[in-house]
Amino acid sequence: MPNFAHLHCHTQFSLLDGAASIPGLFKKAAADGMKALAITDHGNMFGAFQFVAEAAKHEGVKPIVGCEFYVVNDRHRRTFTKEDKDKRYHQLFLAKNPEGYRNLVKLCSLGYIEGLYGKYPRIDKELILQYHEGLIATTCCIGAMVPQAILRKGEEEAKKEFEWWLDIFGEDYYIEIQRHQMQEQDRVNEVLLRWAEEYHVKVICTNDSHYIDQKDSNAHDILLCVNTGEKQATPAIREFVEEGTVMKGGRFAFWNDQFYFKTQAEMGALFKDVPFALDNTMEIVDKCEHLKLKKDILLPNFVVPQEFQTQDDYLRHLTFEGAKKRYKEITPEIEERLNFELHTVKTMGFAGYFLIVADFINHGKDIGVFIGPGRGSAAGSAVAYCIGITNIDPIKYQLLFERFLNPDRKSMPDIDTDFDDEGRQKVIDYVVDKYGKQQVAQIVTYGTMAAKMSIKDVARVLDLPLDQANALAKLVPDKPGISLKRVLTAPLTGEGSLAEKESLPSEDIENAKKLREYLAAEDTPEGAVLKEAMVLEGSVRGTGIHAAGIIIAPKDLTEIIPVATSKETELLITQYEGSIIEDAGVIKMDFLGLKTLTIIRDALRLIEENHGVKISIDDIPLDDKKTYELYQRGETNGTFQFESAGMQKYLRDLKPDKFDDLIAMNALYRPGPLEYIPDFIARKHGRQAVTYDLPDMEEYLKDTFGICVTGDTLVFDADSGKRVRMDQLENRIGEFYVQGVDQDLKPQRGKM
Repeated sequence: MPNFAHLHCHTQFSLLDGAASIPGLFKKAAADGMKALAITDHGNMFGAFQFVAEAAKHEGVKPIVGCEFYVVNDRHRRTFTKEDKDKRYHQLFLAKNPEGYRNLVKLCSLGYIEGLYGKYPRIDKELILQYHEGLIATTCCIGAMVPQAILRKGEEEAKKEFEWWLDIFGEDYYIEIQRHQMQEQDRVNEVLLRWAEEYHVKVICTNDSHYIDQKDSNAHDILLCVNTGEKQATPAIREFVEEGTVMKGGRFAFWNDQFYFKTQAEMGALFKDVPFALDNTMEIVDKCEHLKLKKDILLPNFVVPQEFQTQDDYLRHLTFEGAKKRYKEITPEIEERLNFELHTVKTMGFAGYFLIVADFINHGKDIGVFIGPGRGSAAGSAVAYCIGITNIDPIKYQLLFERFLNPDRKSMPDIDTDFDDEGRQKVIDYVVDKYGKQQVAQIVTYGTMAAKMSIKDVARVLDLPLDQANALAKLVPDKPGISLKRVLTAPLTGEGSLAEKESLPSEDIENAKKLREYLAAEDTPEGAVLKEAMVLEGSVRGTGIHAAGIIIAPKDLTEIIPVATSKETELLITQYEGSIIEDAGVIKMDFLGLKTLTIIRDALRLIEENHGVKISIDDIPLDDKKTYELYQRGETNGTFQFESAGMQKYLRDLKPDKFDDLIAMNALYRPGPLEYIPDFIARKHGRQAVTYDLPDMEEYLKDTFGICVTGDTLVFDADSGKRVRMDQLENRIGEFYVQGVDQDLKPQRGKM
């Protein structure tokens, strides 16, 4: 078997053009003993980070990061006519080393920032001249500049084009040949192989892979129909045309079923007459370093006043100045807590983070933006309270700082901030003005074909009547993240089954059986839909923008990660999604627009206008009898986290009469602890005896009638009486009593 590596591969991130999942590609490459694999999606690097991360799970398969760009004569040109269209050529680049990766990122980003026309990010030769170091280039496919020149302008003109690329890339320029039984491709290959000898340029072979297995070709054809809005029954026009061309009297389709991820043996057979083309793929593999894309987070530089030497000094100053205003008297307990937190922040190097967040929050308050009091674990920080990030006293409410920052486990602090709907944009504008438009971005989201969507998309293309398509999709369980493949192939009961792993009830199991009957029935339209929907599930349908996430970088983002642009926002958008963005080296902050804050803001304004009474929302008493009567009646519409029908029912049963009752209800009303609410209500009203599983627990659970309502309640060490994190107890020998939830979020309690 020859040594060969695929260096021209499209994944599901070649939007509605590639049908290969990244894990699927690596799985097949590893099974075939392939030593490397490249990602070369059309015009973007959406999948690059995931691609390199996936390689770590498949030892022996080197990931090579590349991109198949759209190249035009002038990336700035935006005006075209029917006769003078936007002519786009394909061009493959592979990153040899970190410099090559940086230039790939730069080109890919500028394709959007300076060259986006319609849905196509475009670059030109001016950019290539500027950012070609560390890159390997090939003659690419039949849609590239050199092959198109051979076909349209003749060999003499094509040679000039070929020589332009050769002059720039030298030994890193390769002739690329593909064999898909296409007449024009064969003609191009014949010329290129002659030039390989004439110019002493090495040849590689590729397969322009768009899906994993040959049997997936029909699913891929359906994906192309989803892209163009055509039915598969429309006659297919199988000829090379530029992507986006409107086809008269038919629809766009690939030439045949050969555009799949072939094995080394299959490629060896296809190119047996040019074995050097197989061998030379390994030369490129050896040239390319195994890139490490995971980086430590770099915070933007926050400039402190001249009288302070470091960010830590300035944070300490702000904290104790704020403490004088927050607390009438700074007691030894408060001072100890603040010193402990400041020491932790300094040790972990996060002073800059606190200063950045405090700066934009306090600016928001200064310009009249309504800002939430704080949510999540950040409310456990007294430093955050003193410098104005949060408005909740963690000492008063016994909130644990270690839930927010833990010196034993280095991860970025996470502060989610709520702004009124209109004020959110004002604060973002301030951040952009302060750090620069090139350093601030929103975060991309990928709209994928989930289980039901894949059925509906495939059904439309295969012309299954709408009522039948909806009925089929309705049989898929209404469970977020449910996999169609598991619904159709996983065991129904027993270990690792749908009943055990997905916790599906009997009705959903019965529906899964019906779906399997459709799939098993041969030559039925429903069976055909399900078969192809399974292949296309997870395909990226398009991109969107994260509702809250904002990136603030220490320098121009295009020097760190690939970015894109969109008509939906004036800001840049990252090409990597939120779940991996911090691993790529930039800090993510959530700027949440909250309608409830807008309602409060407007209510206070109307009260002042109509009644002449000015109310400070922060000074409203927390023991107001009439407010508790509203809660006791369940009249909480418009009250954040208390307005659902289920919560209102429990509020009517509980009859809360103090703030601690509301804290407990908010903590309990979530999967798992939800089942403790009837006990909590019964114990409050004396209908159930208050019991403690261990006598030592009374001290900590007395206020909540013997029920653990929050994570903070759990983390008292009964031996020492001190508050700790669970992970600080892991080396302690002895019995522990734990109350929590199991993997299915069912309440569990017991000794361990």
